[in-house]
Amino acid sequence: MRRAGSAVLLAAVLGAVVGQPAMASGSAVEESAVDQSAVDQSAVDQSAGRSRTELRTALGAVADASLGGGIVLRVNDRRGEWTSSAGSAELYGPVKPLPGNRFRAGSITKSFVATTVLQLVGEGKVALDKPIADYLPRFGVDRRITVRMLLQHRSGLFNYTGEPRADGTIEAGIPLWGKEYLDNLFHDYRAEEHVRLALSKPARFEPGAKYSYSNTNYTLLGLLIEKITGTDYATQVEKRIFRPLGMRDTSLPGSRTDIRGPHAHGYLTFKQDGKQKVVDITRLNASWAGAAGEIISTTDDLDRFITALLGGKLLKPQQLKEMRSFTETGAPGSRIGLGLFETEFAPGCTAVGHTGGTQGQTSYMYSRTDGSRRVEFSINHGALDREDTPAAQRIAEATTKLATTALCGKD
Repeated sequence: MRRAGSAVLLAAVLGAVVGQPAMASGSAVEESAVDQSAVDQSAVDQSAGRSRTELRTALGAVADASLGGGIVLRVNDRRGEWTSSAGSAELYGPVKPLPGNRFRAGSITKSFVATTVLQLVGEGKVALDKPIADYLPRFGVDRRITVRMLLQHRSGLFNYTGEPRADGTIEAGIPLWGKEYLDNLFHDYRAEEHVRLALSKPARFEPGAKYSYSNTNYTLLGLLIEKITGTDYATQVEKRIFRPLGMRDTSLPGSRTDIRGPHAHGYLTFKQDGKQKVVDITRLNASWAGAAGEIISTTDDLDRFITALLGGKLLKPQQLKEMRSFTETGAPGSRIGLGLFETEFAPGCTAVGHTGGTQGQTSYMYSRTDGSRRVEFSINHGALDREDTPAAQRIAEATTKLATTALCGKD
């Protein structure tokens, strides 16, 4: 396996979000999930008669590493489409998650936002190399920062969800972990707040000098879409992508706290007063993520999107070429375009797509460059403590193995 894939997924697991025993008492959040026990479990694996030995083994390894959680998976390759799941829909529960489950897909939102911006570029309403300050003058953003730099994470702007320091510690942004996050679980954030927080911090480097992932970039792009179209970014993504592709199970919830339809549970695990707490956070206000990571989707809908995008159905040829103009990130085998990553999972096996991490889930959407193989999955982590680096490393390696098997394997 290539180091890049593990690095990307470990970052998501450890908290690069938009991102274990029994449940803790007292602070648990009430959940109103769909009763999955009422759903016919014969639908869990739609290809039971096929071998898929390597994929089944890799899938089981992810479930085993999820500490009481589970995974839903969709693979398309020369043998056709295969969907399956493993593990538990609720912490160490008896019911499997369903392949059609909805889930919070985190930063995969960025690929949708980038596509919408590039559509506006194709319509002559936005210029990639124009300063973002020309479109959003009220923030006083450095005039050297262009729309392209935001799309490609080369702005140098502080990440409002927190930044690693040189000594390995984190300079905090908005509260995203532990008791502080729990206390703000239903807080209603505004994109302008995130931008102003980021701009109150020193820039990490000169605009365009290098790559550094920052959710602030896509918050600004969401505001750009709003400024150009006169409607919020979510309305434009729904109009331009969800509806034309028939993505009926995908939404941008804003301040709505529930996940409509069948879904697994997500959990927040942290230590308080020396004791581990595991809290159900399936219901939450995702406005903290907004255009950087609030999307709710399914493996089926994500497959529709990546297939249409790479097939040229969403962007004009020039804009698709721009999106797929990849440059180095600094991680071996990983390059970035405009809202997409290109990753070498094995020698001669390169795929493009995006991952997404939230506090309770890690999601994945990747396709071989010729579209011949595609994989989408989402893990609902169980009692996974982000400070438990070995546990996070185990699930990251298992996840990368699954992706590599789906995209590069022979099974």
